[in-house]
Amino acid sequence: MIRPPPPPRDFAALKALITERAASLPKRLTQIASFALENPDEIAFGTVSSIAEQADVQPSTLVRLAQAMGYQGFSDMQEIFRSRLRDRILNYGERLEQLRAHARDTSKSNVIFHGFCEASARSIAALEERLKPDDLDRVVETLADAETIYLIGLRRSFPIASYMAYAFGKLGVRAMLVDAVGGLAAEQLTFAGPKDVVLAVSFAPYASETVSLARGAAQKSIPVVAITDSPFSPLAQIAGLWIEVSEANFEGFRSMAATLTLAMTMTVAVAERRQTPA
Repeated sequence: MIRPPPPPRDFAALKALITERAASLPKRLTQIASFALENPDEIAFGTVSSIAEQADVQPSTLVRLAQAMGYQGFSDMQEIFRSRLRDRILNYGERLEQLRAHARDTSKSNVIFHGFCEASARSIAALEERLKPDDLDRVVETLADAETIYLIGLRRSFPIASYMAYAFGKLGVRAMLVDAVGGLAAEQLTFAGPKDVVLAVSFAPYASETVSLARGAAQKSIPVVAITDSPFSPLAQIAGLWIEVSEANFEGFRSMAATLTLAMTMTVAVAERRQTPA
């Protein structure tokens, strides 16, 4: 009798397994798997009931997902999330508690400032740890070879897309910001073709217009590159190439530090590659 392979014992391997099996999972398991990868803190330290409520699934769904990944029960899978995040999260919480304990000696503004500094540092550290050099190189190569780069980032992602449009202009790289002013986003993409590239940026909850525009571009055989936050993101399903960025938050407000760091990197790297002789 052939024994099934043992379940993953580290977060990276578990994430890879979930991503590999995403297409074959039932709808509810896909829903909780997506939630788990987008909210590792909640999975690590939440209860079955609290996690199920946040993810809008039945508590039994968490057990089913764990068993589908090879674990005996949810607590076994939860320990993988805890081992990956425990030290970082607790240190973060301890520092915030220390800031709050000294609130009498400092202003609330400074507590908030240090909280956002910590969230930004965590976000950048996570990106630096997870980003694969080969993935970044492929994205830069694809963008550098494009005749025109069409930048789509609406709602929370708009500052990222608009910065890249500004920087590409300064660096002499032809780019167009699809800003959807006047409801003309589709018209702004009218002249995009297979020799161009669409770069789409969106994070949960995903901007529906960004997803729609990216899907429309892909259907016209225009290469799509995405910056998003999960293998379950609709942009990850559409894009030929995509980079995952998971931002930490402070009191419910997510940082944008890692995304902007990546955007600056991609922009300068694309310009540098275009100036380097083949």
